[in-house]
Amino acid sequence: MKNRTINIITLGCSKNVVDSEKLLKQINSAGYDIKSDSEEPSASIAIINTCGFINDAKEESIDTILRFVRAKNTGRIEKLFVTGCLSQRYMSALQSEIPEVSKYFGVNSIKEILEEMGIRFRNELSDERILIGPQHYAYIKVSEGCDRTCAFCAIPLIRGKCISRPVEEIIAEAEILAGKGVKELILVAQDMSYYGLDLYRRQKLPDLVSELLKIESLEWIRLHYLFPFSFPVQLISLIKSNSRICRYIDIPIQHINDRMLGLMKRSHDRQETENILRGIREELPDAVIRTTLIAGHPGETEKEYNELKEFVSTFRFDRLGVFAYSHEEGTFSYVNYRDDVPGLEKGRRVAEIMEMQQLISAELNKKLINKILKVVIDRREGDFFEGRTEYDSPEVDQNVLIPSEYNLTPGNFYDILITGSTEFDLFGIPA
Repeated sequence: MKNRTINIITLGCSKNVVDSEKLLKQINSAGYDIKSDSEEPSASIAIINTCGFINDAKEESIDTILRFVRAKNTGRIEKLFVTGCLSQRYMSALQSEIPEVSKYFGVNSIKEILEEMGIRFRNELSDERILIGPQHYAYIKVSEGCDRTCAFCAIPLIRGKCISRPVEEIIAEAEILAGKGVKELILVAQDMSYYGLDLYRRQKLPDLVSELLKIESLEWIRLHYLFPFSFPVQLISLIKSNSRICRYIDIPIQHINDRMLGLMKRSHDRQETENILRGIREELPDAVIRTTLIAGHPGETEKEYNELKEFVSTFRFDRLGVFAYSHEEGTFSYVNYRDDVPGLEKGRRVAEIMEMQQLISAELNKKLINKILKVVIDRREGDFFEGRTEYDSPEVDQNVLIPSEYNLTPGNFYDILITGSTEFDLFGIPA
C-alpha cells in the first residue's frame, strides 16, 4: 500500500457513528493512521458505513459510494469497502451494480472487516472507541435491533430482533468514555422503552440510568427514542429527582389518528398517546418533548392528515421532525398497501406541518429571552461559538450562538443569558 491511512465515512444515524468509532479504535491500534468523514478520497483504504433506512438515505449512500468508486478508478485510493445498513439490505444488488467496490459487508461486521485487512480483533478494546465528533459527548448503544412490527419500518429486516446489552457492559463502556473526558452521554436504541425485556424479562432502563448516575463526571445523560407503547413511567420520577438527566423526552409518535396508527401497526391509539404526552407535561413541566411524524403513509386521507395537523397545533411540541412516507421493500406496508399518496402531496403535507412548527418554535424560543440557561459549547464556527442546552441534542436540535469575542472553551459548560432568538436558534452571552 502507498500509505497506511484509513478513511471511514459514516452516514445515517448515531448508531452507525458508534459502529464506526469502534472500528476506528481497532484499526488505529494496529498502527494505521485514521481519518474520519474526510471528503477528500485519499487513503489506502476507504470504508463507507452506509444508511439504508429510507429513500433519501439510500440515495446519499449510493452517491457517496459512486464518488469513492471514481477515486478508486483514478488511483487515489487502493481499496474501497462498503458496510452498514444499505449493504446489509441490498448486498446482491450492490455487488452486481457496483462491482468496483473491493468488498461489501453487512451490519455488525467489525471482525470481518478487520480480517479482510489482516488485522486481529482485540477483545480488550471492544468497549473502546475513537470519537468522531467533539470529545465531550458520546453516543452509547444500549441495544441492537428492534422487536416492534411497525408497518413502515425496515429496521428489524436490517438489524434483526432486539438484543439488549447487559447493564454491566454498558457501564464499563460509559466509565471508559467518562475517563477520556466525555461529559454528556447520549443513550441510543431503536426502542429504548424495550430495553431489558429480552435479557432481564423486565424494563431495565430506569435501573441502567440509576447506575450511570454513579459516574460523577457525567454532567448530562440524554435518552433517545422512547417508544410510546409500554413507556417506562418509572423514568419520570427518576428524571424529576436527578438534574443530571436531561429534561428531554424523545418519543416518536408518528401519527395521532386511530385508523392510521392501526395501519402503521403502532400498538397504541390516540387516547393512550395523549395520556402519555400529557402525563409527561404534568409531571415534568420544565422538560421538552421531541417527536417525529410520518406524512403520506398509505391510506392517509386529507381528513386524517388534518387531524394530525390540528394535534400538532394544539399540543405544541417543543421539538418536531416530519418525514414523507418512504415505501420500503419488505416492510408490512410495502407488501400490504398501495403507496397511494402522490409524492408532491406528501411533500406538501410535510411542508405545512413544518411551517406550523416553525411558528410554534419561534414563540417558544421568544419566551426564553432574558433567561439564564446552562449551555455546553460544542464548537466554534466563524464568528460564533455553538452551544446547546439540555433541551437540545447534537445535530438534530437547535443551537445557542454566543459571539466568539467571549473566548469560550468547547466542552465546557457556561451559564448563558439568552438575548435573542429565531425559529430554531437562540443567541446569548455569558451571564
